Amino acid sequence: MSLAARVAELAARDLPLARALLAAVIRVPADYVDGEDPLCGLSNHEGPRFALLQDWLIAHQGVRHPDDVGLDAFGNLVWTVMDPDDGIPMADKKVIYFDGHGDTVAALCDQWGKLGGGVDAYDGLTDPDKLNAEALKAGMGYLPPQAQWDHLLFGRGSADQLGGVVAQAVATRILLELAPEGALKGVIIRAYATAAEEDNDGGGPMYIVNEVLPGAAPELIPDVVVLTEGTGDAREGGLGIYRGQRGRMQIEVEVVGRSCHGSMPWEGLNPLEFGAGILVEAAAAYDAREGFLDDAFLGHGTRTASWAKLDTPSDCAVPQRFVFRFDRRLTIGETAEGAVADVDALPAVARAREAGLEVKVTIPTYDQLTHTGYRPGNPAVYPSWQTPVEHASIRAAVETYRQVITPHVSEAEEAEGKGALRREPRVARWIFSTDGVGFPVPKDDTRIPVTPAKRWVTSGAVKHPAMFGIGPGQEQNTHKIGECVDTRELRHAIAFLARFPSVFQGM
Repeated sequence: MSLAARVAELAARDLPLARALLAAVIRVPADYVDGEDPLCGLSNHEGPRFALLQDWLIAHQGVRHPDDVGLDAFGNLVWTVMDPDDGIPMADKKVIYFDGHGDTVAALCDQWGKLGGGVDAYDGLTDPDKLNAEALKAGMGYLPPQAQWDHLLFGRGSADQLGGVVAQAVATRILLELAPEGALKGVIIRAYATAAEEDNDGGGPMYIVNEVLPGAAPELIPDVVVLTEGTGDAREGGLGIYRGQRGRMQIEVEVVGRSCHGSMPWEGLNPLEFGAGILVEAAAAYDAREGFLDDAFLGHGTRTASWAKLDTPSDCAVPQRFVFRFDRRLTIGETAEGAVADVDALPAVARAREAGLEVKVTIPTYDQLTHTGYRPGNPAVYPSWQTPVEHASIRAAVETYRQVITPHVSEAEEAEGKGALRREPRVARWIFSTDGVGFPVPKDDTRIPVTPAKRWVTSGAVKHPAMFGIGPGQEQNTHKIGECVDTRELRHAIAFLARFPSVFQGM
């Protein structure tokens, strides 16, 4: 039997194990949120979930030795697998990173009751007879036909991105089992479950490129990064191979006025009213695409108001201070400096300043402590990236898909349409953001000893390891009430991750 066939066979065998692990890591916060840690499972509160994953990897042979898995200083869970008996020197092995974030957004448990009471944000499907199927269909981007719902696993993080992390864990178990058959020959796998991605995209990888890789030996520097964020699209199909994404940044606007009694507004300067004018103009400028670029592959830049805070003595007073933020998605050719300048140049900003208010337009810094006490301190700027379609990593990804996924997707499954699995690989890009934004560094950065053999990608002002993504979950189902993942995607993602290293090593 070929290695591809063996991988597919073991992925099918281990699907019940993977499903049970995914249900367990989703459920972890249920034991903490009503007591010890109300924020358990969210960014900077991943500790118990990572402890469960570490124990599982050791107990189920996802690592060769217990000391091959542990937390780094940032708080990422890291585990390494390789074949020490393959006869290939460490410096000559290809280094493959698996990357998936281990935090989720807030569960909003009370809202899940709108689905009829038969499904829970942490415990998943508890009573199929109570599930409000119509409400679920109305809220999700894509679901398979109802007759196939036994494949679904529900809960916060199932599609974003705990399914991808579980796929990594089960894949390394299979890679070790098949090491005598060549699955790990000439490669080193460094798998990451990263911390705080939802709050600080790419924060975990930023720690790696800034603190781990400078001056590092070749066996630490990635030849390719496989991001296991969900790559399903509700219209185009499940399990795409995604080779790029727009960047992201936060723009903070602080408007400081003069507070006074609400009955005499002329005595003050109202930052809420002047700030509202800025928000209205910013929205109109985006609607007209003024100051936004477009890219044929990644799409156009976007800007939307995403957060606000008002400092006011009471609801019968002119406020003192109004702070709000824009979520700005950056496409190729757009810069953080230009995006800030566009907001600062809005006429409403000038009017506020002329009226005597103080207006500051800045990029905020992410300085919340991770669950291990590390303070990132990075500007909230996360650059776009793309890997050329002709890169060896993308060619290897397409070949891997055809070997271990195409033969196992039936015509009936593909005929489900829309977000269903496809027999042929679909190479595209993400709409939303991933950990990939943490890997780019300035192209003239010499701290990391990247040799030509690593085949890093240079794009504009930055360089980065080749990156692409494949993971279970539909983008349009993430962060929603009723979030779920089709475990057929989980099975095939496991098979892909367990086969890709040996295919890539041969490229």
